[in-house]
Amino acid sequence: MGSEPVMDLFRSEEMQLMQLIIPAEAAHDTISYLGELGLVQFKDMNPDKSPFQRTYANQVKRCGEMARKLRYLREQSLKAGILPTNPRTLDKDLDMDDLEIKLNDLEAELLEMNGNAEKLLKTRNELTELKLVLEKAGSFFSSAQMGAAEYQREIVRVSSVRESSSMDSPLLLEQEMASDSTKRLGFVTGLVPLSKVLTFERLLFRATRGNMFLKQEVVDEPVLDPGTGEEVEKVVFVVFFAGERARTKIMRICEAFGANRYPFPEEPSRQRQMLAEVRGRLTELQTAIDAGNRHRDNVLNGISVYVDRWTSLVRNEKAVYHVLNQLSIDVTRKCLVAEAWCPTSALVKVQEALERGMAASNAAVSTIFHTLRAREAPPTFFRTNKFTSAFQEIVDAYGVARYQEANPGVFSIMTFPFLFAIMFGDWGHGTLMLLAALWLVLNEKKLGSQKLDDITEMAFAGRYVILLMSIFSIYTGFIYNEFFSLAFDFSLFGGTAYHCRTPDCHDSGTAGLIKDGATYLFGVDPAWKGSRTELPFLNSLKMKMSIILGVTQMFAGIILSFYNAQFFKKPLNIWYEFIPQMLFLGSLFGYLSMLIILKWVSGSQADLYHVMIYMFLNPVEPMGDNALFWGQGTVQIVLLVIALISVPWMLLPKPLILRAQHIEKMAGRTYHALPANDGEAGAHGEEEEEEEFEFGEVMVHQMIHCIEFVLGAVSNTASYLRLWALSLAHAQLSAVFYERVLEPAIASGNPLAILIGSLVFAAATVGVLLLMETLSAFLHALRLHWVEFMNKFYVGDGYKFEPFAFKALPDEED
Repeated sequence: MGSEPVMDLFRSEEMQLMQLIIPAEAAHDTISYLGELGLVQFKDMNPDKSPFQRTYANQVKRCGEMARKLRYLREQSLKAGILPTNPRTLDKDLDMDDLEIKLNDLEAELLEMNGNAEKLLKTRNELTELKLVLEKAGSFFSSAQMGAAEYQREIVRVSSVRESSSMDSPLLLEQEMASDSTKRLGFVTGLVPLSKVLTFERLLFRATRGNMFLKQEVVDEPVLDPGTGEEVEKVVFVVFFAGERARTKIMRICEAFGANRYPFPEEPSRQRQMLAEVRGRLTELQTAIDAGNRHRDNVLNGISVYVDRWTSLVRNEKAVYHVLNQLSIDVTRKCLVAEAWCPTSALVKVQEALERGMAASNAAVSTIFHTLRAREAPPTFFRTNKFTSAFQEIVDAYGVARYQEANPGVFSIMTFPFLFAIMFGDWGHGTLMLLAALWLVLNEKKLGSQKLDDITEMAFAGRYVILLMSIFSIYTGFIYNEFFSLAFDFSLFGGTAYHCRTPDCHDSGTAGLIKDGATYLFGVDPAWKGSRTELPFLNSLKMKMSIILGVTQMFAGIILSFYNAQFFKKPLNIWYEFIPQMLFLGSLFGYLSMLIILKWVSGSQADLYHVMIYMFLNPVEPMGDNALFWGQGTVQIVLLVIALISVPWMLLPKPLILRAQHIEKMAGRTYHALPANDGEAGAHGEEEEEEEFEFGEVMVHQMIHCIEFVLGAVSNTASYLRLWALSLAHAQLSAVFYERVLEPAIASGNPLAILIGSLVFAAATVGVLLLMETLSAFLHALRLHWVEFMNKFYVGDGYKFEPFAFKALPDEED
């Protein structure tokens, strides 16, 4: 076993292309052990074949079907409220064939149990509705019969009166009673959803032209609909009608509205008997359903113990066959040939995994391993941890580093949060952000195992970036002396150096203050807060600081291009790109940064705008009061000449030298004897194969590169002024929220006004300053790194090293 390589973020790890000739009987076990190692990236040796034409397509399909069944089993367990648990013993020797048979049996058993349960539930729901109809409609008929008896007694009473008064009345009464006995009403009973009952009643009335009588009663509790299985509020109804045509219309309307119709006997004794039978059947059905649920829960409990293990096993098996499909099979079909990338430091581990795979499969022939000389660029591989991975992702979002070029992710760990803090400097806001970042960091194990929404997951992935941004924001907040727009006079830093002209300080905002003490030791003197010169002073300070920081970072980018050229052994890039770029940027903006520092140190009143403008317009004009040192005019002329010389220095020599080298190489070529066989010819041709040289393309590319750098030196320096602009905007927004919201509320002395003002101030601080301003400063810091810093040295046209690793496989597979 080799020692674990040291994590190096400056350059990607050295990679090696290797060829593996694996016996067919050992291929599966070998790939499995390499998947457990997770340090080998296989190349696709069959790019022209579709997934269905590959050798192990059936095995992949089989694993996919098993994965589907496992998802079904998991869904059924979660639906029953049974969570997967870790098994006490692992099925290490579980064969995929046995697992497939077991999954088939379990799926068939669950499907059968679910089908039976659905039938039982549907029958129970139907019987429940029938019971409601018997109970509710029975009361309808009882009241109707009582009314009919009362009506009959009234008729008898009237007939007795008529009999005593007239001789003709018995004959008329007999005819009337005979006609009543021949007219018999029909009825339909059932349940209809409460939401449809008004439309249902209206349509019944129109269809029968009012020749019906509807009696209805709302069910107290929602019932399970037999058709959908969902809880629905329903109404029990009884429709009385006369005639077959009316019956047909009513039946159709019931079907259209989803009304469930149930039989209802007219005789009270039959009603009671039927109700008793329904209640008995409901009891039996509920017993059967409970028994079925217990049996299903027992089965699901047994499944939940192993479902995660089985899912992992099937997922790994499917991944192994995907890799096997990428290998080429020799004509004898006795071995598989693979080409793969792996870190040079992991070659020993790879060979050990190959030996374990051979031993596990009892193969008679061992795997042949040898390294190859690669023509294509190797993949880029950085070993990162939970702290550095977020910063590396910021760089990779711009472009993956070319193989072993300088990685800006190393420097972004410090420069990215620092530039963010320059724009966000407030140690009050930084403290709140620090608390949020600490909560994410301290709960990373809990949050990492949960399913988070998109925004929370994004914040959690960048928790260490937020942590550093908050720490640097507190630091720059102390430099700016900003705490929710308030300034503090810390005695630790010696106290303010300025005092009022009068005891009452009535003219501090107009006449200004007097400096009569030692300079404030750290950060901005609190006396500047609220003074008439506060904004001009802070603007000048932050603008000049932005220029110095920007020029410094651009110089760092150019210096990194030197290390790239030195590493890749490209001396032309050093002599004809690095040196003229350093001279051009230093003679203009490096000189400007030096003037800013000299002005700060000397306390001069020189106008740097005038100095830089007339350095180009009239370099021989006397400096006058704008001179910061002796001989400044001569120095400026020399610097201007150097900047002008640097432009053709970057543009012309490199393409011309490359052209001369190409001509010399072509002239030095000689004829060779023909090779003895085709194999030697192929090898010789590969050695002589070179990239075609086009002078026009090289010249145009160098011209674009030169123009881009010259114009970019100006635009990139101006772009760093966003540090000043966003810092000013953040401070002014904070001041507006405090002076216009919180301060008037406190001054009013009204408790309600103070409460409302505090709530509005807190909402504005969180919503605008801690969310919107944070996002704005983050995006601007991102742009400064991607465009102004990384374009000086970073190519970013590589591709990631994506090894075959079981631990990197997705948890769920659709």
